[in-house]
Amino acid sequence: MRLPDIREPVVGRRSGRRSPGRPSSGRPSSGRWQDRLGSRWWRGAAALAAGAIPAVAFPAPSLWWFAYVALVPWMLLARSAPIGRRAAYDGWLGGLGFMLAVHHWLLPSLHVFTVVIAALLGALWAPWGALVHRFLAGVPSHGRVGAALMVLPSGWLMVELVRSWQGLGGPWGLLGSSQWQVEPALRLASVGGVWLLSFLVVAVNVAVTVLVAVRRSRMPAVAGLVATAAATSAAWVWSPRPDLDGSVAVAVVQPGTVADGMGSAERRFDREEALTRKLAGRDPDLIVWGESSVGYDLAGRPDLADRLAALSRRTGADILVNVDARRSDSPGIYKSSVLVGPHGPTGDRYDKMRLVPFGEYIPARSLLGWATSVGKAAGEDRRQGTRQVTMDVGHGLRVGPMVCFESAFPDMSRHLAQDGAEVLLAQSSTSSFQRSWAPEQHASLAALRAAETGRPMVHATLTGVSAVYGPDGTRVGSWLGTGTRGSAVYEVPLARGVTPYVRFGDWPLGVALLTLAALCAAEGAQAFRPRRSSPLPHVPPVRTAHESPARPGR
Repeated sequence: MRLPDIREPVVGRRSGRRSPGRPSSGRPSSGRWQDRLGSRWWRGAAALAAGAIPAVAFPAPSLWWFAYVALVPWMLLARSAPIGRRAAYDGWLGGLGFMLAVHHWLLPSLHVFTVVIAALLGALWAPWGALVHRFLAGVPSHGRVGAALMVLPSGWLMVELVRSWQGLGGPWGLLGSSQWQVEPALRLASVGGVWLLSFLVVAVNVAVTVLVAVRRSRMPAVAGLVATAAATSAAWVWSPRPDLDGSVAVAVVQPGTVADGMGSAERRFDREEALTRKLAGRDPDLIVWGESSVGYDLAGRPDLADRLAALSRRTGADILVNVDARRSDSPGIYKSSVLVGPHGPTGDRYDKMRLVPFGEYIPARSLLGWATSVGKAAGEDRRQGTRQVTMDVGHGLRVGPMVCFESAFPDMSRHLAQDGAEVLLAQSSTSSFQRSWAPEQHASLAALRAAETGRPMVHATLTGVSAVYGPDGTRVGSWLGTGTRGSAVYEVPLARGVTPYVRFGDWPLGVALLTLAALCAAEGAQAFRPRRSSPLPHVPPVRTAHESPARPGR
């Protein structure tokens, strides 16, 4: 009887005996989980949960550090899929979970339609799930792991790019935006925008996944982590810092929640007027009211225009209000940033260009108009502006206004910086989502826009959260939270110079596109490469008992 080799793993040998002192527990827990993941329902539930995990990296939890490992469970699930099609389902269901978790605060407004939208957008992650399986399944070679560190972040960026289109809801919840309070990440944003942050966060997740699941391929994973750290360090050392050049005093007026119903627009205006009157003597250079702060067209309500002009004379500063009303000089309802000086409206106006789907208009209303019957979707489509503007607010200061979720679009703030805006402004209102993560998420986006452009940004709201950030993206003063009714004056630092992101634009997206194009070219070349037919092995002739070759058919 042969004795077992001591190098042979005993745990892998089948035996009817149990180790002494170790009670039987049936199948190992890992085996039970493998059985469960073999079920479509268990696996689908696991994919939904894995996709939802990254949401805690965003405000209000703001566990920014968790973003660097939050995708690991999702990728482990996709790589364990038996075939690529199953991994694509894991990607889709994970995307559904991600969109629901990040946008869960929409449920009270859109109800079941939130799930429909999340399911449609979640399908964007199906190819990404298949890519995870393609590059990380089994025991990938060092070359495959190295390629995964470029391909998988590039695939993720393509998902974020497509869903950033205004008609699909805009770039809310981009993975890189979870790093809004991390100073080294903000420095990276000045180089490549939020896109570069998303790329690096996904690359770190890929490396951690390999370290956890594929020990034989640890070297390229460690190399990827080192490269990410090196890129961050290089950006910290060599990227240009904003060249500070004086400061301006900007006042934010936040009236707080006003009960809906008859006369709510007048009550809000009265409260804003009273809060603004208290700013007299504090010498602000500009006063900013929130989104929909004026519910009437000023051309049709000269009395309101006169009251605003009187406030401007009293405080010594122009007032930027936001008019949400039907215009007398043009059909339809507009949301417009309107500048009012001591003699009334100055003529500077910005009409909101990118409207919120379902909140301010219904895409394909003839087909999707039923959404108004199941939620608080727009009863009438708002009208769209046609161009961005910068405004001269006096004291030689030029500002670039945006309205509501336009602050989520990196290209809009970048264009304003290119057009000479010295301060970026966002007028917003999240009053419909007061008891949710939405106000904090929205306020955090201004930090990234400031860091990307090297320009300070003021985020003024009706009901909170209002916030101000310096040219490097760091917070100036304190937030005005959702429970605050009042006004605050912020000393906002100004800066000169041009950041690499403003100069070169969305170059990480170009790198991602080139990476995926190279992958497609390589896969196509391999598919069309002629296969060599391997020669048949030489078989010696069979001999009979008389040592003569056998002759078939004889």
